[in-house]
Amino acid sequence: MNDDMIGKTLGLEPIEKPALEGEIVEYDNSQKQVKKEDDESERDYKYARENFYSVIESGTKALEQMLDVAQASEHPRAYEVVSTLMKTLVDANKDLVKMGEDRKKSNQQPQEDKKVTNNNLFVGSTSDLQQMLKDMRDDD
Repeated sequence: MNDDMIGKTLGLEPIEKPALEGEIVEYDNSQKQVKKEDDESERDYKYARENFYSVIESGTKALEQMLDVAQASEHPRAYEVVSTLMKTLVDANKDLVKMGEDRKKSNQQPQEDKKVTNNNLFVGSTSDLQQMLKDMRDDD
């Protein structure tokens, strides 16, 4: 390091290079990004699930009250509303179950789906290609 012109000019003291032992390991930042996406996905799933629970509970209370109104009034429209509300609650319960099943399936599948691309390559001259196409047309 005695022939370090810049260091001499700037009046810097030379630093001895430390002996390197072992191997250099590069930091892989992609793992951190995947974990962040997983955390956000988990948080979104929990939030949606809590909303489903809240909607189903509110709907159940509303159904009980509407059923009381329908029984008291004995009006056909009131029973129609009860029926619609029941169907809506059943659909919400099905969606909740489906969301849980989809979440389970997505956790079981690997993060990246491997896609296979098959490319055909013709090696030959233009006249060879034209002859091959002509032969194929003649066969048909």
